This record gives sequence, C-alpha cells and structure tokens, in this order.
Amino acid sequence: METDFCFKFGSFPSQVLIRDELPSCEEIVGEQPAIMVTDTNTEALAREILVKTSREIPLLVLKSGEDSKTWDSVEKILRSGRAAGMGRDGLFIGVGGGVIGDLSAFAASLYMRGARLCLVSTTLLGMVDASLGGKTGIDLLGLKNLAGTFYPAGLVYMPLAALDTLPEREWKSGMAELIKTAVLDSDGFLDLVKKLIRLEEKGRQNPEYRECLKECISRAAAYKGRIVEADPFETGTQRPLLNLGHTFGHALEAASGLGTVSHGEAVAWGTARACELGAALGITPNERAGEITGLLAAYGYETKAPHPLVKSPEALMDAMKADKKLKANKLRFIVPGTQGAHIVTAGEDLICKIVSGQCLT
Repeated sequence: METDFCFKFGSFPSQVLIRDELPSCEEIVGEQPAIMVTDTNTEALAREILVKTSREIPLLVLKSGEDSKTWDSVEKILRSGRAAGMGRDGLFIGVGGGVIGDLSAFAASLYMRGARLCLVSTTLLGMVDASLGGKTGIDLLGLKNLAGTFYPAGLVYMPLAALDTLPEREWKSGMAELIKTAVLDSDGFLDLVKKLIRLEEKGRQNPEYRECLKECISRAAAYKGRIVEADPFETGTQRPLLNLGHTFGHALEAASGLGTVSHGEAVAWGTARACELGAALGITPNERAGEITGLLAAYGYETKAPHPLVKSPEALMDAMKADKKLKANKLRFIVPGTQGAHIVTAGEDLICKIVSGQCLT
C-alpha cells in the first residue's frame, strides 16, 4: 500500500511518500549533482539505496548521536557538496533520523543560499515528526537547536522497512512523539494509538500491527502537514501547539547533558509535566491528565518528577529561560485541554514546584 500527500510550506510544496520499501536513487535523483548524508547507524541503509543506481553519488558518513549536531558536521556536508561540483540545483539527500535530517536540511539551506533537499526518514520519530515542517538546526552553547533555519524538504520518503532495524530506545523515542500528536489531534487519533500499543503484544511484524502502524504514521504526518500549512514559521497560534511537552523536555535534555536522555524520552516526561501544569491551572481535566500520563507510564517512560537524572529544579529553569519558546521574557507552555491543547504562561514558582515534584493538583 502506498500513501502520498503534499502540503505547502508557504508557497513551497513538500511531497511525502510513505512506502513499504527503501527508494531507489532513480526515484530521488534526476540529472543534477547530488550527495548523500547519513550516519554510522544508518550507513547500511544508505548504501542499499546507492546500490540501486548506476550513478556514482558521494556518501558522507557522520558519527551518530546528538553530539554530531555541530558546526563541524555542517561544514563537512558543505565541503562534500562543493567537492561534488554541486550548484544551487544540486540535491542533498539525508538518510537517517532526526539528527541527520536536521544537519542535512541546515546545510542545504546554507549552501549557495539554498539547494534542493530530500529526506529519507529511517526512524519512527522522523516519520511522525522530525522530517516534516522544515525545522533545521544544530546544538550550540549546550542548548538544543540554538542555531537553525526553516527549510522544508521538497521530497520526504518514509520507508517502513527501515523501522525493522530500529533499536528499542529509538522506537520508544518515536512513540512519544506519536502519542503527543495523537493528544493534539482530537479526532479519535489517541484511540488509534492505544490500539497500536495493544496490537504490539502480537509482535511488530504482525500484519494487523503493520497496517495500524502505517495508518498512525500517515495520520501524524498529515496532521503536522495541516498545521505547518496554517502556520509555517510558527508566528501564529497553530504551530506552537506541536511543542506539547517540549519546553519541559528540551530543558531536561539540556540539564541532563545533550544526548543523555533521548528526545522522545524527554518529550514524554515533558508531556507529563504539561498535564500537571494544565491541571494546576484548571485547563486540563484530571481525567484527561490521568489518561495521557497513564498511557506514557504504561509504555515505560519516566513520568514522575523530579527526573532521576536532574535533581536541581534550578538547572531546568535555567535551560527553560534559554529556550526558543521564551516570548516577552515569559515562559510559554502547551497544555492539553478537554480536546486538543492550549498555549499558556506560568510563573517560575509554579514551574519549580512541578519539575521538583512538589505540585499537588
């Protein structure tokens, strides 16, 4: 079964192709020069794609992990593009998860003020969130994605076969973003994710599970596409909703040391804190907060505060104050409502109590 859809980032079209198998290079590359960027985790998948073409396309293999999101990695990609003789019509192909997507897209946005970009997303997190919407970036000064651009891929492939080699921790990282999106999309999506989790007991190769997984990925990608079309540069009130759990989560990533806690683990913990904040403000019904937090805990995420890796609420507060979501010197959070979610601000005293486990709602 093939699933295709297209959304627009402003006037720029971004096509999404959900497939069972990896694409061939002929499906991605025309006559223009191209380079492929991957990491040590997904090098085998990238080479499998390259085997399916008669063209010689340079392959740049970066070290895997969050600590590769640096200026040095971006410079390596830019140098590879130049060595391949690429012009502005050249194509950067990123094969991997969120880190490779962020790096490849950031480099493409800088190369001659903007080259072409294709992402082959190989992780669940990438398929349901990171490969879509055009956010690029590197970590800088100990903060996640401090430097970055908006630069969507013209083409995004989502080959489900790539998920068969995904490590368990990376799978859980993606499931956290899937649950987050399901909370935001109130049209029965959360019930579909609950069904997926129940079917997982039969094994991830079970045909019923695979079909449900494809439907969940398609729903998540289509939902994010609609949000991005409505608010591409996050200047309105739509796209910020996608940051449910992220203000708390990014602070956890920074305070624990980038790469110590996976992005999905941080988002899961942050979503639990957002539920607690919403309940304290009278926005998130207790039953709704319990449903979301209970689902996260049942899937094995850490949901309690304080987080075992960060005992100091001050460290989390310092990281939050440096977050991109700070507006007019006020911390903004996304909290679930009866349906969907809402943007709120909150005082430091309340946030300190929540991250330290002292808030009783």
